[in-house]
Amino acid sequence: MSAHALHAGIIMEVEEQIINELHHVPRQHYREILNFIRTVKKKPVAITNQTAIASESSLAKDWQRPEEDEAWANL
Repeated sequence: MSAHALHAGIIMEVEEQIINELHHVPRQHYREILNFIRTVKKKPVAITNQTAIASESSLAKDWQRPEEDEAWANL
């Protein structure tokens, strides 16, 4: 299974858990939950540490070349 497929599977599992939990919440809390969802949607999306760590090994191939060392030597 690819990393993308695994991530998509985890997202779907969490989504299903949220929907399942919603079925067990008293209806008087629905407005509060709706307001929370709307607030979260307005927040800017930040790159997580996980994303940075996952991309590090891929980017390291370019970072660890002699040309890169030379380019950054004067900084």
